[in-house]
Amino acid sequence: MPPLEAIGVADPATERLRKAMGLVLLATAPGILAMLWLFGWGTLTNLLLAAVGALMTEAVCLRLRQRPVLAGLNDGSALVSATLLALALPPYTSWWLILIAAGAAMGFGKHLYGGVGKNPFNPAMLGYVLVLLSFPVQMTQWPAPHALDLMTGLQRVFGFHAGAQPDAWAQATVLDALRINKSLTIDELFKAHPAFGHYGGRGIEWVNLTFLLGGLFLLQQRVFSWHTPAAMLGSLFVISLVCWNGSGSDSNGSPFFHLLSGATMLGAFFIATEPVSGPKSPRARLMFGAGVGLLVYLIRTWGNYPDGVALAVLLMNLTVPALERLGAAAQEDRP
Repeated sequence: MPPLEAIGVADPATERLRKAMGLVLLATAPGILAMLWLFGWGTLTNLLLAAVGALMTEAVCLRLRQRPVLAGLNDGSALVSATLLALALPPYTSWWLILIAAGAAMGFGKHLYGGVGKNPFNPAMLGYVLVLLSFPVQMTQWPAPHALDLMTGLQRVFGFHAGAQPDAWAQATVLDALRINKSLTIDELFKAHPAFGHYGGRGIEWVNLTFLLGGLFLLQQRVFSWHTPAAMLGSLFVISLVCWNGSGSDSNGSPFFHLLSGATMLGAFFIATEPVSGPKSPRARLMFGAGVGLLVYLIRTWGNYPDGVALAVLLMNLTVPALERLGAAAQEDRP
């Protein structure tokens, strides 16, 4: 009997994957709109370039592996990885860096291990970390909110220099500002530094809330279980509460600061919940999420990288087999 794809019928597993990927893309829409409002066209150029890079790499890899190209492109997984990668990258990132990241995500993060359903690492975060380690200067140039218009932003993305570049278009993120602060109290930082908003990063607070809204929609649709996001957010809240030393100049930030800054909600609901590279059992998912939350806090507070979500997820991907064994052992020990 010929394969289902050959006679124009998608198998049930592919249909389920396609539906789940469509829901994930739909759930990112509020966060994308919030980032467009905050950073302008840079978010859209990231999305378009990442999609082009990911789909092209996906098509080439499928062709080289002698797999159906159209069926592979239509499952939606490459587009979801491209979207998450684009949202993690700084808006107005150079076109070549986005294409490198997207190509690495698909080639090294997905097809190197056999394609969809076989990747041990989160593909989008693997592509992100590769360019973070290779091009650290470009990866820390986050624009100030509402800093660039369309034409100036395109000049930065594509390397045109016909017009004058704005002064101080990029600024330290709220996480960077807190980490390098040596003299100002938290209250003074919130009053004086333009990156600080009410509880976290200016504007980024709303971005996180919109990704929280999208994540709750995915939970309601049963795209994933509550274990990983709840454990990640709970772990991050607890460790930041335990280590919170008030509003002094040596403060590491309050729990609400960490929940509403950086890529916290994007990481909790859209990145850490990636089903293939994450654990399957509920207990393992709880341990996985708790580990991600703890590592995010440690990297943010004492590391040298801007956020920590990508590195935390990839490090915890390494522990998935051990977490599954621990979860199974705990289940067997129950009376």
